[in-house]
Amino acid sequence: MQNGVICISKRPASIYIKYMFNAKAYSAASAASQLASATISRRDPAEHDVQIEILFCGICHSDLHQVRNEWSEFMPTVYPCVPGHEIVGRVTRVGSSVTKFKPSDLAAVGCLVDSDRSCAECQAGLEQFCPDPTLTYNFPDKHLGGVTYGGYSDSIVVDQRFALRVPSNLSLSGAAPLLCAGITTYSPMHHWGVSRGKKVGVVGLGGLGHMGVKIAHALGAHVVVFSTSPSKKEDALRLGADEVVISKNADEMQKHVGSFDFILDAVSADHDINAYINLLRRDGNITLVGAPNKPLSVSAFGLIMGRRSLSGSPIGGIPETQEMLDFCGKHNITADVEVIPIQKVNEAYERLLKSDVKYRFSIDMASLQDE
Repeated sequence: MQNGVICISKRPASIYIKYMFNAKAYSAASAASQLASATISRRDPAEHDVQIEILFCGICHSDLHQVRNEWSEFMPTVYPCVPGHEIVGRVTRVGSSVTKFKPSDLAAVGCLVDSDRSCAECQAGLEQFCPDPTLTYNFPDKHLGGVTYGGYSDSIVVDQRFALRVPSNLSLSGAAPLLCAGITTYSPMHHWGVSRGKKVGVVGLGGLGHMGVKIAHALGAHVVVFSTSPSKKEDALRLGADEVVISKNADEMQKHVGSFDFILDAVSADHDINAYINLLRRDGNITLVGAPNKPLSVSAFGLIMGRRSLSGSPIGGIPETQEMLDFCGKHNITADVEVIPIQKVNEAYERLLKSDVKYRFSIDMASLQDE
């Protein structure tokens, strides 16, 4: 027992006693409150668990939505809420049966910390489609009751199967966003066969889009960035784009009609999806990773006449996420980040709403020790 804290949680036909320890964190007490210093409980590592000292945690736009309960219709927020699912750190303790990690190893945690492990999706390594997943935060905690707490904390405990290895050559602050932005863009490119010789479009040069450019370039594709802002051209080329098209310019768009094998649409604002569907070649695909609030109006003929397809994609499963991290290690890919102390997280949220960051915030969790 650590810190003398015991929690008893009832399960069908059994009673489990869980030993816990206190961890520092930043949490929101309500939809209207700012994130502030707090103390939370973490379970002691069980037989298959690893405890990770969190070194950096990226800020995802979904953190802001969740903290402010903006997804209340399908995923209402339970308070207090500790967000964060872009976690990198160092293993400090391991359970007696852990074989994947040892203390001092680098490790990462993404959007999932558990699944039912038995369904067809899990058996295929597609845990992101499991009907009974456990998300990293604001999801029922199967161990301690209540809900799970995320990476805006000094430590986290997860089953070794949901912890990932981090290539040692990567900057940890820039590696953190790979656990969401990286896998969200890598997974559909992997699925749709993006490779050398393919022509790939990336719509929107933000937190997701900039990762899409880097990954598509490393895969050997000819990369074209679509943006409404001419000022982003220089940055897009720096990140690996071969061309930049200003999407408001009809003549520039017309030059690319019927030529793309794959387009990654990373825009969350309302926009004309048909303008991009028309750019696909026969059997081309456009995948949505941005999530506009309003339904998109799609012309059936744009899809039918070229046997084109429109799809969506979330994160990847655990095997694919490890594959993505290894790929990023091989090609030295990290997110472009602005590193901040945890004390500036509320300011970062306001800046995120204004797209005032290039291109992700990464929290230096050492700053939590000042609380």
